[in-house]
Amino acid sequence: MPENPNTDAPSRTLSTVDTAVSVVRALEELNGARVAELVDYLDLSKSTVYNHLATLRKNNLVAKDGDSYHLSLQFLLLGEYVRNQQILYQVGKEEVEALAEKTGEYAHLSTEQHGLRISLLKVRGERAVGSQYQRSKIQRPDNLHASSTGKAILAFLPRSRVEEIVDQHGLPAKTDATITDRDALFDELDAIRERGYACNDEEEIEGLRAVGAPIRDRNGTVLGALSVSGPTSRIKGEQFRDTIPEMVTSTANIIEVNMNMAARSSNAGRFD
Repeated sequence: MPENPNTDAPSRTLSTVDTAVSVVRALEELNGARVAELVDYLDLSKSTVYNHLATLRKNNLVAKDGDSYHLSLQFLLLGEYVRNQQILYQVGKEEVEALAEKTGEYAHLSTEQHGLRISLLKVRGERAVGSQYQRSKIQRPDNLHASSTGKAILAFLPRSRVEEIVDQHGLPAKTDATITDRDALFDELDAIRERGYACNDEEEIEGLRAVGAPIRDRNGTVLGALSVSGPTSRIKGEQFRDTIPEMVTSTANIIEVNMNMAARSSNAGRFD
């Protein structure tokens, strides 16, 4: 009887699939590559690399330009499909856009998967700075402990789950202000739960502050978080202590209410 892929039971993995994934990851990290570059980067034989590239091209996942290979736009379509299936994105998009417009700064919507922060949406307000850095952030998963959205999520996860995440991914320093001590992190998460929002005071990048709030379903399960980030020259004093926290937590509450209403409506429809 085949094993259920939806369970956490140990199962065998396919080395060919592992290799194909390695090729895809390498093309991402190298921003495209020739066969010889992939051979050196992955320490695989030329025939293995070539055969996997040919298979990926056949399935429209890789495109060839001259003698270089790149990930195809099929990944863009897959990514859009996955994002659009997220209720957090569906319900939160309009509110996050409004928050960016109201503050003039970057507004972010993030969730957690595999112990890392995934950016679902990033909206630039008219005064926002650091566009190049912000664009790079949305393209890759990141540690949770250094950002306001990440800490807001961690604060409302079960402690055992947070312990697992820290064990797996550690607490690497992004700046001198990043929390890198486990006990200090849990003290911070206690404080976040008490006040209802998280702060990032130059913990992810120097010169940048952010305020984030969790977004939870009606059972209290944290689904993600939203935040506003901006330069320390603007996000300071009352803005950092009161104004932005109030705007962020209010927006998070609106998204929660709208999600709960959408869930109720969906459940009610089953009995029509």
